[in-house]
Amino acid sequence: MISTKRRVFLKGTLAAGTVGVAVGAGLLAPSKLLAAWPSEMFEAEGLEAAMEAALGSSDIPDSDDIDLSAPEIAENGAVVPVSVETTMDDVSEIAIFAEENDFSATAHYVLASGTKPKISGRIRLGESSNVVAAVKSGDNWYKTVREVKVTVGGCGG
Repeated sequence: MISTKRRVFLKGTLAAGTVGVAVGAGLLAPSKLLAAWPSEMFEAEGLEAAMEAALGSSDIPDSDDIDLSAPEIAENGAVVPVSVETTMDDVSEIAIFAEENDFSATAHYVLASGTKPKISGRIRLGESSNVVAAVKSGDNWYKTVREVKVTVGGCGG
């Protein structure tokens, strides 16, 4: 028990020292990093609320120009690989949502001008769910949906 407390203390001390060095070296302070966190999007419960917070609307049109790659059957819902790519012009943002998760927003990317609109990563699915990929092209959002069936629980399952 004592060694566990010592490890926790040492980790906390190291983290605090690193933050002090980073701030002293002119890097971003934690408060500046957290200021950009879109909490209303990631804390919104349900798909519609998450899309409203992230995109400004949950009623956005479907598009065949978005390629959402995800497995039809995920053996482990804790690590479901997804990738989104599009041929649309002037893409500035990509967001991914999992309809059946309590907190549906799983990722939100803001792309630099001229960036190839392609992202990939892993998301967590608590159960079988529709995965929604939304892409902002110009001033408009478009989406595509893919169903992913989960055979082993993801969020705590």
